[in-house]
Amino acid sequence: MFTDSHCHLAFPELRSQLPEIRAAMEQAQVERALCICTTLEEFPLVHGLALAYANFWATAGVHPDHEDVREPSLQDLLELGAMHKVLAIGETGLDYYRLNGRTLEDMHWQRERFRVHIRAARALGKPLVIHTRSASQDTIALLDEEGENGSPGSAGGVFHCFTETAEVAHAALERGFYISFSGIVTFKTAQDLRDIAAWVPLDRLLIETDSPYLAPVPHRGKTNNPSYVPLVAQQIARVRNCSVEDVGRASSDNFLRLFKPQVPPQAS
Repeated sequence: MFTDSHCHLAFPELRSQLPEIRAAMEQAQVERALCICTTLEEFPLVHGLALAYANFWATAGVHPDHEDVREPSLQDLLELGAMHKVLAIGETGLDYYRLNGRTLEDMHWQRERFRVHIRAARALGKPLVIHTRSASQDTIALLDEEGENGSPGSAGGVFHCFTETAEVAHAALERGFYISFSGIVTFKTAQDLRDIAAWVPLDRLLIETDSPYLAPVPHRGKTNNPSYVPLVAQQIARVRNCSVEDVGRASSDNFLRLFKPQVPPQAS
């Protein structure tokens, strides 16, 4: 019934617990997960998980926060993105949260990296997994500059772990993107985010854990894992006044429509 559209199962704290996590996923009716790549160095581990398990898939990309890593070329992303069970390009985007004394102009390398990912996604016809933090204006502007405005030929994709304003959500939806909510939506201080979750069209909504981070209430502060994604669905169901089954089914259908996995979606 449920799909975790964004998790980091290649991270050591989750990879070492994979049998237990998979058992917990089955118990929680979490049928599939998208394993997210954050560096080129990490890609073999992420892709290996997708190849090892029928209900796991992978992405290819380099997170905007990572500086002391191999910089992805367009050719790198085209080659990795074309591999079996790689469904999307990312996690990519812009993050100005930790400038560490730098100016926005100094972050030109992030913007150029983002452009490379967008161009790879468009060339491959695969969606983008977008991370944006304290950088929404530039994120939207750069998508527009690269033709990601919902017009024919757009790659589209998802704004993952959404924490931005209603205005940014509208801008993303207008450009054909999906909005994904994480365990943050369960936090006491996240009423503004719950308000957004209440009106985002159900056919454009995804759910995720972003595990091992951001465990939902009542597990906040603990290591997160995909078996907790139904708790995100429960919170969204409450604010939308619908059933958790409705949210689970719709978000899973949206995942299949956006990412188009080419193996039986309920296999394990």
